[in-house]
Amino acid sequence: MQSIRVNGDEISPTLIEQVASDLGSGSNADEEAVRLAVVRTLLAQRARALGLTLDGDEERSLDALLAREVAIAQPTEEECRRYYDGHRERFTVGGSVTARHILFAVTPGVPVEPLRRKVEATLLELLSQPERFADLARTLSNCPSGAQGGELGVLQRGDTAPEFERAVFEGTDSGVLPRIVNTRYGFHIVCVDARDPGRVIPYERVGAQIAAQLAERAQAQALARYVARLAAEADIEGVEIDFAAALPMQ
Repeated sequence: MQSIRVNGDEISPTLIEQVASDLGSGSNADEEAVRLAVVRTLLAQRARALGLTLDGDEERSLDALLAREVAIAQPTEEECRRYYDGHRERFTVGGSVTARHILFAVTPGVPVEPLRRKVEATLLELLSQPERFADLARTLSNCPSGAQGGELGVLQRGDTAPEFERAVFEGTDSGVLPRIVNTRYGFHIVCVDARDPGRVIPYERVGAQIAAQLAERAQAQALARYVARLAAEADIEGVEIDFAAALPMQ
């Protein structure tokens, strides 16, 4: 690996290996390890420059540095309630939908655009003649449910692919949905026959959780901006890193 220096200080392979070990495996684990090693070096240098090397304890030194230089705004009650109102589905327990679908599977070798046009034509037909849904499901669907007219039964959150779940749960439409649902399996035409909205957890029970979540997000954003500023002022050799993007911190 090419030598990497931050303001003249060489980053040791041992540090990179340590960070990589903490990260675990992944498609971009090596790049992420290098980036985080550079971040740790930048923060350690800044702590030394401010005289915050607390008895050689790196963790305490970095905590002191961030407490001094990274201002983190705490979420207000209004912000927490606005988040709650805008994400009610995340605070809903129970609830279900009874649905049917027609799956047009996208498999290797299938020309996608002609298939999409076929799905669009079928959807238009069903929007005007929803009573034909079961017949077309038996004829066209690539899902075993097609033999039962596309019946999926009663679905709860977590029962289907995330893309499909969002389409059927994050809305109030019933009947044939007026849009194609695209998932990893292909294109779906969906009919929602019934909805049980479930029960929304009162704000008073989740307000503290929301505040902690928003504070954690604000902290991550503030840290990313702070590191980006340190990097912009630093002389980094041997690697090119986009510090304008949000940085996962360990």
